[in-house]
Order: sequence, then structure tokens, then C-alpha cells
Amino acid sequence: MAIFFNSQHNNFKLKQGNKIKSWIKRIVELEKKQIGQIHFVLTSDEELLKINQQFLKHDTYTDIITFDYSENKILSADIMISVDRVGENAGKLKTLAQEELKRVMIHGILHLCGYKDKSKVDSELMRKKENWALKKFE
Repeated sequence: MAIFFNSQHNNFKLKQGNKIKSWIKRIVELEKKQIGQIHFVLTSDEELLKINQQFLKHDTYTDIITFDYSENKILSADIMISVDRVGENAGKLKTLAQEELKRVMIHGILHLCGYKDKSKVDSELMRKKENWALKKFE
């Protein structure tokens, strides 16, 4: 049972890694789930685009792709995040890149917990859960 971070992006350094791990574990527990193995891969726009094209057949940039290997209530996944996209979105949202990264990370975790974001109603609930989870970080 573990959470791993792997940065493949030369210009990015994850801050508060241990605190983020503890926070994610707490959110997962509050959702009545358990951590199996979750691998966060922090990469570039170009690398995530290649993955999006190869595995999902989408020819678009994205901030996150989650490969879910969960079974029952044990969450396991590879979560790929573009730190380029996160940084750009942070600028648009007028927030810090590290704060936007936490939102994107917990977004992936909430997907593993069963939350969706394809419909307007689901998307609103997802945003509410993200905000709830982010308040637990402080």
C-alpha cells in the first residue's frame, strides 16, 4: 500500500510530497476506500499527448489521464499529469501551480473513488468534492 511520485519533467520539483501522500490517504479513507499502489507520473504536455493518442485515441492535450487498476475498495492506478498543462491552467485560474497540481491529483483520486465528470451534474459534484478535499489539506 503506497503512493509514488515520479517526475519526468526537468523543470518541475514536487513540493510537500510526504504531506500530499498523507492527505491523499486521508481522503481515500474518508471515502471508505484503501490505497493499493498509486503511481503519479508528472510529465510534459508532449508526453501526455502521446499517451492520450496511443491509449485513448484522443488527439488533444489534457492535464490528467488516469489508468485505473482498482479492485473492490482497493485503489490502484497510474495517474499521468502534465505539469505544463497544470502550470498553464494555474495561470488562467490565477492560482499557484502547486495548488492546481493538488486539485488535479485529487481529481484523479476522486475518479478512482467512483466520481464522474462527464455530465453537468457529475461535474458539479466532482468540483464540490475537490474543494472539500482541498480544505482537508491545510
